[in-house]
Amino acid sequence: MAVVAGGTNICGLSIGVLSLESHFPKPPGHIKNPSSLPFTTSYEIIEGLTVPLLLNDPSPEMIQPLIAAAKRLEKSGVKAITGSCGFLALFQNEIAAAVEVPVFVSSLIQADLIHRMTGRPVGVLTASAKLLTPQHLSAVGAGDVPLVIEGMDAGPEFSEVILRNDRDDMDLDKIEAELLEAGERLIARAPEVGAILLECTDLPPYAHSLQSRLGRPVFDIITLATMLDSAVLRKPFDGFIH
Repeated sequence: MAVVAGGTNICGLSIGVLSLESHFPKPPGHIKNPSSLPFTTSYEIIEGLTVPLLLNDPSPEMIQPLIAAAKRLEKSGVKAITGSCGFLALFQNEIAAAVEVPVFVSSLIQADLIHRMTGRPVGVLTASAKLLTPQHLSAVGAGDVPLVIEGMDAGPEFSEVILRNDRDDMDLDKIEAELLEAGERLIARAPEVGAILLECTDLPPYAHSLQSRLGRPVFDIITLATMLDSAVLRKPFDGFIH
């Protein structure tokens, strides 16, 4: 067997996740449910940084704890780093500049790619349309992309559990229904959208239902992380010539 360099405590890690502190359920398809993901993961929880705090009161003071966590993930051996909330887009450039591995803290970084692939506006389903600012979009290169944005703010279950953190228990069927309603509102306003992009990392568990309902491609943090995993850990192809 070839000699392999040491220096890491845990081997075989692909994607590192900068994780907000939250305690509601993470069903299969969530970036914080490793049992369901097609790549290996490692997590750094930034204690005290919650969804309500990041969405309602983002500040430059958040950058250093995020960078420190990203550096710990890099040192642990991950090949790329993502985040557990799309609103981390605000800090994409600072975190990417602080480490040597690829960083994609928000699914919104796909917006320009999706627009160029479809030639049509991109429908964005976000945790909160009113809190998703031009600064979030410009930080990931989506400032000039034609977007149609619809929020989950109107969903009582989503708002109470995720946006306000009033309780930890969550009705997954209600969350799915609220997402489908938001998707239908978006398409009713803008039937010309070519694809759907889920900003919120809590929505991918229901992406299959959303695609079935809307009849459009659905992109999210899992589609992006899967692509990065395949890029940073290339594998030999199976197959034959003759």
